[in-house]
Amino acid sequence: MNNNDVLIRLRYALDLKNAEMVEVFKLGDCEVAIQDIPLLLAKEDEEYLECTNAMLDSFLNGLIIFKRGRQEPQPGQPKRPPLPVLNDDNVNNIILKKLRIALTLTSDDIIEILDDAGVRISKSELSAVLRREDHRNYNVCGDRYVRNFLKGLAMKYRG
Repeated sequence: MNNNDVLIRLRYALDLKNAEMVEVFKLGDCEVAIQDIPLLLAKEDEEYLECTNAMLDSFLNGLIIFKRGRQEPQPGQPKRPPLPVLNDDNVNNIILKKLRIALTLTSDDIIEILDDAGVRISKSELSAVLRREDHRNYNVCGDRYVRNFLKGLAMKYRG
């Protein structure tokens, strides 16, 4: 599943307009013009603009701020490092983690959303997908889970 597909499905599931997409990118420190949004949402066989891992990461960070507001660190609290999309192996894991944060979902919510889309996953499997990459129980998330999670989100938010 490529990054453009993720943007297309997220936009549909969350019913984001072009102006909102530009704002989300801007909140994630990525400048995207409003005329570039249709190019990001086009299919590969058409004229399209490729969504890089850095752009997707910025969009997801912006989505967190868009949905939850900017969180200022408490005095004396160390700054949390962002979850960067480093390579194509961890993209799906980062997508699930950041959407979980942006939409304030619990593990039970994610399991229910996946179940609505026809995919069964146990709490331990989900926990392994949501762990840090250097954890011994970390598991790479496949395209199937992200695709069905986005499908379930669309069913939940769009009816």
